[in-house]
Amino acid sequence: MNQNLAFADYAVFIIYFIVVSAYGYTVYRKRKQDEQDAKAYFLAEGNLTWWAIGASLIASNISAEQFIGMSGEGFFLGIAVAAYEWLAAIALIIVAVWFIPVYLKNKIYTMPQFLKTRYNESTALIMAVFWLFLYVFVNLTSILYLGAVAINGLAGGEYLHVIMIGLAVFALFISLGGMKVVAYTDVIQVAVLIIGGLVTSYIALTTVGQYFGVGENAIAGFKVLMKEAPEHFKMIIPKPTANSSQIEIDKYLTFPGLMSYLAGIWIINLNYWGCNQYITQRALGADLQTARTGILFAGMLKLLMPLIVMLPGIAAYVLYTNGHLPQLVGGKDGAYSAVLTFLPTGLKGLSVAALTAAIVASLAGKVNSISTIYTLDIHKKYIQKDAGEKQQVNIGRIAVFAAMLLAVLFTWNDILGIGGVGGFTYIQKYTGFISPGVFAMFFLGMFWKRTTGTAAIVGVILGFVLSVLFNEYAPALFGNETLLYTAYNNGKGAFEIPFHICMGLSFFFTMLVMIAISFAGPKVNPKAFEIDAEMFKVKPQTTVLIVITLLVIVALYVKFW
Repeated sequence: MNQNLAFADYAVFIIYFIVVSAYGYTVYRKRKQDEQDAKAYFLAEGNLTWWAIGASLIASNISAEQFIGMSGEGFFLGIAVAAYEWLAAIALIIVAVWFIPVYLKNKIYTMPQFLKTRYNESTALIMAVFWLFLYVFVNLTSILYLGAVAINGLAGGEYLHVIMIGLAVFALFISLGGMKVVAYTDVIQVAVLIIGGLVTSYIALTTVGQYFGVGENAIAGFKVLMKEAPEHFKMIIPKPTANSSQIEIDKYLTFPGLMSYLAGIWIINLNYWGCNQYITQRALGADLQTARTGILFAGMLKLLMPLIVMLPGIAAYVLYTNGHLPQLVGGKDGAYSAVLTFLPTGLKGLSVAALTAAIVASLAGKVNSISTIYTLDIHKKYIQKDAGEKQQVNIGRIAVFAAMLLAVLFTWNDILGIGGVGGFTYIQKYTGFISPGVFAMFFLGMFWKRTTGTAAIVGVILGFVLSVLFNEYAPALFGNETLLYTAYNNGKGAFEIPFHICMGLSFFFTMLVMIAISFAGPKVNPKAFEIDAEMFKVKPQTTVLIVITLLVIVALYVKFW
């Protein structure tokens, strides 16, 4: 054993592993006939309950980059970073009410299929290949690397590659059983994730209370945080002035106050939750009401996430600035691991299990999406057109294995340099450049019948080009102060525009160009989806879930504005 984890911690972790594995195997044995049905294997068509869909959405979403990265942003920014989680709940409402009906009515099972049905085969193939590369070489690799690094730090720092292989094998074990196994094991994963995360937050708050002489009381500890770091409990980061410090400028560059709510954060959330195979796949095999309820359930769970992934970071900030956290290393990204050192024996094992659950669930969900896109949108259409149901399942399993093997190979010695920029930044950097164009293509494709295939292809390319322009070159080419933006000194010898504003500008101009191109086509594109008002009507119980979610979000913003 080592100084961080004791026998009881390993025992708790092993129990978690056995329970998840045994449950996954039980689900697999009950649904082994899915091997004869490709859609059941890839989508668990008709087999997922609303609570399984909701839990799976959260388990797949929350991973090491949230535990480590968002906790680090809590250390640096404070509660402002909670906007990613709370506005995601609103984005999920939008997806449940308006996006999912379009997908289900048109029998869409994959995002490339959406593009082929709505636009043309070229657009679908281009994006299928792009998504495969993005999922394998950006998402899968960063989740695996950051997760292995985080757990390795807690286990003594000497087992990086062993942990990396262990995470990959555990995720493979789950994902080879198909979407139903992935989704139902995610129910256990998300339970472990939430319980373990809440325990960590509780211990962090009681530790603050203890060090500041108010007793080992979580509520008293939270009050200490608000008193000692009041600036960390403001949702809106003020715009820098001529007298602002570099750290104040850096905070605004990361999250530019009100401008975030007018620009990038909506594009990030709606693209991620509504146009992402990795996420939407969980709901595409269900009926409309089940899918909606599951998505809204996930939205309600998102309201809890800042307690788990952000609050420990603020606690670490207060402890560190008052000299009570000397074990913090590696800057803000070391905040979560530093807080875990306060946990008693046994509970450390639970927190490691929670972190592992988040990582494994994300890995399994990601490789399942990779497998689905490759098998249904590439292999079946272009390589083996006569592949039967069982052959498709076997091809999907080979794709799962190949994707995970590539991820291990590229993270083994960090060939992609993920550790240099951080996993959270790595994902945001490469997905953020393409998000404005992809979201514009999906949004106009769903809700404007005139949008053409040419406009879609131009939009994806232009969105990427504009994202690169605004992020990397605009201040040098057009100046630091224009009608469209203000660039700020980043403390590294250059000026930059806040990332969210770059996304908003890219999306706005991409939409304009796509609309202009589409006006050159017919008034109604022959491939446009049929949409009617009945698709978007919601049942009373759905309305209740929506109202409860919105009321909670309003209350949170009133309290912490």
